[in-house]
Amino acid sequence: MAVSSISTRSRRATDARITRIAHDVFGFDDFRPGQIEAIRALSGGQDTLSILPTGAGKSAIYQIAALLTEGITLVVSPLIALQQDQVAGIGKHRIGRAVAVNSSLSARERDATLAEIARGDVRFVFLAPEQLANTETVSALSGLDLAMVVIDEAHCISEWGHDFRPEYLRLGAAIEHLGHPTICALTATAAPPVRTEIVQRLGMDSPATVVSGFDRPNIRLGVERVDGIGAKLEMILTRIDDLARPGIIYAATRRQTEEIASALRDRGVTAVAYHAGLRGDEREAAQAGWMAGEHEVIVATIAFGMGIDKPDVRFVLHASISESLDAYYQEFGRAGRDGEPAEAILLYDPKDLDLRRFQSGSGELPEDEVVTVLESIHGHRGLVDPADVHEEVDLNDSRLMRVVDRLAEVGAVEVEPDGTLRKRHPRRDIGTDAHAAAAAQRQHQQFARSRLEMMRRYADQDTCRRADLIAYFGESFQPPCGNCDNCLAGHGIPREDTTDRPFAIDSTVHHREWGEGVVLRYENDLVVVLFGTVGYRTLLVRLAHEQGLLTTVPTRADAAD
Repeated sequence: MAVSSISTRSRRATDARITRIAHDVFGFDDFRPGQIEAIRALSGGQDTLSILPTGAGKSAIYQIAALLTEGITLVVSPLIALQQDQVAGIGKHRIGRAVAVNSSLSARERDATLAEIARGDVRFVFLAPEQLANTETVSALSGLDLAMVVIDEAHCISEWGHDFRPEYLRLGAAIEHLGHPTICALTATAAPPVRTEIVQRLGMDSPATVVSGFDRPNIRLGVERVDGIGAKLEMILTRIDDLARPGIIYAATRRQTEEIASALRDRGVTAVAYHAGLRGDEREAAQAGWMAGEHEVIVATIAFGMGIDKPDVRFVLHASISESLDAYYQEFGRAGRDGEPAEAILLYDPKDLDLRRFQSGSGELPEDEVVTVLESIHGHRGLVDPADVHEEVDLNDSRLMRVVDRLAEVGAVEVEPDGTLRKRHPRRDIGTDAHAAAAAQRQHQQFARSRLEMMRRYADQDTCRRADLIAYFGESFQPPCGNCDNCLAGHGIPREDTTDRPFAIDSTVHHREWGEGVVLRYENDLVVVLFGTVGYRTLLVRLAHEQGLLTTVPTRADAAD
């Protein structure tokens, strides 16, 4: 009892300090959901995964925690523009010197910045993930008193996620090399398998996981069926006059962005296209013009959006179905960040699923290909430079990276912070490792197809879309939401559920073919289970239970009893 009282008093004292800093330094009158829990964990030295919506104050989490601890805070952020914004924000609040180390610096500027960091004159260091593959940078950081490493956009480390970036895979090794300071992983969207992979790949130690705010009640969700690109364009031109602006339209191809933007301009709407085929200065001009209000609508491929902080976006319209609910949520979540009414509209042509299925099915790894890469790696002594492997095998960079990723996943190789490769088991049979790596790739493909199936179910459903979306991310929601097309049409409430629920939500179950999985939710007479081998699967509850397709896996506590 005495220990509990001390713990309670200590927590209250910590919360009081957090509240005082938040008010005096940042001007906060109150905390948003999840903020104080994450700050409390970090200030106590606990690794923390925070999954909070964009605009929910994720930056304030690590900045306040930094003021409660001693040492330097290292922030890994994927975009130079994001780094610059954060450096400027810290300067505004006067909470310590902040610098960025990235490719925009000249050699002289870089040397001066690293020297400033080494002198202890800096409190916050921002850098891109590839900088931790730079031997000079890692060496400069190694001797420092690092209190915390912050990984922004942490979902980029997950191949189950929607914005995977290979350079993020090296972060776990780099963090270990730096002595494993407290890790703060931040993201606005991460379904359960993505969370698991973030924790594993970063080597997080018994992390606190803070999940909050997946419901964006001010955004009206809607799906409209169309047949072909012509019908999509006609629908866009029909709807545009009724949509408040500014807005974003996502299209599947570069050509479609140009065609839609041109058609909107012909209708008198100031619209601009944005895609990877444009020159860098053209993309920057398009984004800057839209941000400044010169363009009412930006028509873009999914290359656009990360790091965009425009609070008054009134609609996000998808002219093609997203690859997953993870991606869709992240993309339409760029609307309504000011809390005012906004719309998320999906133009759904079932034929679009065929292209997505083809994309998710691509990327097979033939075992003989993997064997060739492994033989090359085993043919070198010590650490192996991937460039040397590239010269010896007939694979392009992206394909070689995929092979290496799968080999690392099955424990055949280890990727060092600088990208060099180390053989994990020199005497292990190459064929066995190649077989395991090829199987791992097939598992990723199956998972991608299952996520697309979840996206299709969202588009086809006739009940509350918000409840389905939030359940996908592991939170509960009681329909109707009153702000999706189905609820507004009067049929958003599911029929009365009289189905028995023999498997508890979040419990582990076993399928005789797919192995172990986690029960995510029930949908009337269906149960949705996430399997590690094949991804999301939906089964009839009655058959799963009566025919023994699923069996509950006892927990350790159950086994002890």
